[in-house]
Amino acid sequence: MTTRPQDVKTWLLDLQQRIVSALEQVDGKAFLREEWTRPEGGGGISRLVEEGHVFERGGVNFSHVTGKSLPPSAMAARPELAGRAWEAMGVSLVLHPRNPYAPTVHMNVRFFTATAEGKDPVWWFGGGMDLTPYYGETEDVVHFHRSCHDALAPFGAELHPRFKAWCDEYFYLKHRKEPRGAGGIFFDDFNAQGFEHAFTMTQSVGNSFLPAYLPILERRKDQPYGERERDFQLYRRGRYVEFNLVFDRGTLFGLQSGGRTEAILMSMPPLVKWRYDWHPEPGSAEERLYTDFLVHKDWLAT
Repeated sequence: MTTRPQDVKTWLLDLQQRIVSALEQVDGKAFLREEWTRPEGGGGISRLVEEGHVFERGGVNFSHVTGKSLPPSAMAARPELAGRAWEAMGVSLVLHPRNPYAPTVHMNVRFFTATAEGKDPVWWFGGGMDLTPYYGETEDVVHFHRSCHDALAPFGAELHPRFKAWCDEYFYLKHRKEPRGAGGIFFDDFNAQGFEHAFTMTQSVGNSFLPAYLPILERRKDQPYGERERDFQLYRRGRYVEFNLVFDRGTLFGLQSGGRTEAILMSMPPLVKWRYDWHPEPGSAEERLYTDFLVHKDWLAT
């Protein structure tokens, strides 16, 4: 099986630049650009904005890291990777708007390959995107899910329900017994129908991010809010931190494989709070987030 890692890298770098350029236009503040190298092999480009006009914190990172062997934790589930050199590349973003009515969003597209002399490469794509509102709006969530569906539709009718269910299962805080947000799509270990098909599908997902999220952001970024809404936003951001540090595969792999800590933890919100055994007031807008949006359902049937 022939793979083309350089073509993937070229597309990922272009995707990062296109997304950053669009976000800079929305925010009005330039993103920091920092290139970095990894002593063990590889490097990346971090693009970050803090204290922007729209984004309290946001990052769009590219990484391309390599190694001669994987950590034992990575090989436990994939013993066929033992003794192989590997490379992993991807674009990962998390945006934390300041306005509580504008949802946090995450998107990631990535490629992994492991090679050994005389053997076919082991490779796959992964990625997805998901929306985390604080004050949910059906219009926004339906638009986001519709965009995810449309990105996958040309590659098979079975992909969207499968990847949506995978997202619902993956972005779930088991200790809280609640979803992290309103879902989206998630996929991993994807190499169906060969490299060209899998790469094209992954490109469609990455290219659909801006039309999926920007209309929502434009609607909500200037909506008036007060101290109550801001307080609830900071409380709910705590769930984001809990998930990323306890469950997120990308965070765990990055830290265990010697990745750049600053880039890996870019996803953390700048301000957050926790409370002991807090519950929203019955009938409040805060309770509606739990009852109407932190649920697994078919949003396209809404």
